[in-house]
Amino acid sequence: MKSLHNLADNLPLMELSQEKDVTVYGMKMDHREIEHGDIFFCVPGFTVDGHNFAEDAVKNGAAALVTDRWLNVSVPVLKVPDVRRAMALLSAVFYEHPSSDMHLIGVTGTNGKTSVTHFIEQMLAKLKINTGIIGTMYTKYNEKIIPSKNTTPESLILQQLLAEMRDADTDTVAMEVSSHSLANGRIHGTQFNTAIFTNLSQDHLDYHVTMKDYARAKSLLFAQLGSSFNRNPQAVSIINIDDEYADIMMEASAAPVITYGMTDNAMIRAENVRLTPTGSVFKFSAQGITKEVSLKLPGRFSVYNALAAAAALYVRGYEWEKLLPLLSDLTGVSGRFEPVMSNASVHVIVDYAHTPDSLQNVLETIKDLAEKKIYVVVGCGGDRDKTKRPVMAGIAERYADFVYLTSDNPRTEDPALILDEMAAGVEGSAYEVIEDRKEAIYKAVMQAGPEDVILIAGKGHETYQEIGKERFDFNDKAVAEQALKEWK
Repeated sequence: MKSLHNLADNLPLMELSQEKDVTVYGMKMDHREIEHGDIFFCVPGFTVDGHNFAEDAVKNGAAALVTDRWLNVSVPVLKVPDVRRAMALLSAVFYEHPSSDMHLIGVTGTNGKTSVTHFIEQMLAKLKINTGIIGTMYTKYNEKIIPSKNTTPESLILQQLLAEMRDADTDTVAMEVSSHSLANGRIHGTQFNTAIFTNLSQDHLDYHVTMKDYARAKSLLFAQLGSSFNRNPQAVSIINIDDEYADIMMEASAAPVITYGMTDNAMIRAENVRLTPTGSVFKFSAQGITKEVSLKLPGRFSVYNALAAAAALYVRGYEWEKLLPLLSDLTGVSGRFEPVMSNASVHVIVDYAHTPDSLQNVLETIKDLAEKKIYVVVGCGGDRDKTKRPVMAGIAERYADFVYLTSDNPRTEDPALILDEMAAGVEGSAYEVIEDRKEAIYKAVMQAGPEDVILIAGKGHETYQEIGKERFDFNDKAVAEQALKEWK
């Protein structure tokens, strides 16, 4: 518990409606969850404004409100310019700045965030370091797994999770940082030791509108390393210098920059990369050290992700001689270029690729390895960036022998209209629109011949199909496994 006045002292440009001090026992942004003594944050959302539920929160026992306007209520009101950023700062103070007690690694970028955080966790596990993960799939620490609603949790939840990790003696946390969380201030007040940039390609333009805005949002993670609440003078930015948006991240960085990539100007490099059906081999080069490294993971994207993870541990203080052997033991992440095992001679791969760049990367890898035909099952999410829909379909057509366009979390949009927009990007006739995703997967499997490859793209680890505002059980891998049992 904390004093309201002590909490308020941490908010710049704050106005308090009354001098009365109260004891705060908790914090909430949902009025239905309010308990006696909680602060209620009146967060203005895209469809719902928390200010409309202020009276309900007070009736439920709220001790104070944080608002962006004056409200006529019986409890103290803290009026601030930005409720979300105030919520992030106050929740960090309430939980006594848990991020400052651990080594926090933030990973941002369009693709690769989940793989990089998991690679970091795998390597640190080999080094006997207690590590936590926060990201798209789940929050995980001490074998405890908490399903995720967002890539980066709301600030109240984030600080609570970090506090739980700290109290469980977690040493290092590898955390995915989304552009949405950066743009709306969810990580305000969180202290990062290391920030990693993987890459940037078209996604979330429904939210950021332009690629420039999208890049600017991503760059906030690196600019934050120099903020007043990030007191660590040894913070480091790790940037993929091969990406066209690398300069924006480096210019924004308030901390020293280390670069990685496959080009000569990268400080940490993979040279002479050779892709194999089961992985890759490359010459690692950094700080005068060269060594051949083998990965069990296919694709050039896996090499980039491995370099990023290794760089994060290097700046953590580990020597290359200890880190490089660990790269050969890295294993894939669920739903990331994951093969579906079966007795059939058809090869099925499930991948989370849901952006044009990630789909192209996966298909380029498959194209290099496939001996016969390539089939793609792909859809695009509803209530999300519409501009990528024809682009995704066009990329699938370019690399595949046949494409099945299907539903992928249509949400509140009409699935048929989404598929029409995707089909506009296909120039030929080697495709079929099948709205039912299960039917599309079955059709692809039954159409394929021996040694053909089927890519089921978009959902990866997800175990649901979001239709309307409901989630229904659906698992690409499970459907593919059943279809393969029936394949002849």
